[in-house]
Amino acid sequence: MDIDRDHIDDAVLALLFLGRHDGMRTWKSFDWAAMERLHTKGLISDPAGKAKSVVFTDEGLRQSEALFRKLFTVGREA
Repeated sequence: MDIDRDHIDDAVLALLFLGRHDGMRTWKSFDWAAMERLHTKGLISDPAGKAKSVVFTDEGLRQSEALFRKLFTVGREA
């Protein structure tokens, strides 16, 4: 799989906008509300807690890979 890193950079930059505060500052992790919605949808484990990672559910991993391939690989369909 050939990864289009420019598209990944664009997506990360766009997601950083979700965490914007105090004008020009942004949090360097994903938006907590979005993470909670993914948990509520049954796609990841509970993001609350001290762990710096979450666990995909089987369906979450399947959807994550499908979206990654759709959005960020070279030669993807529009």
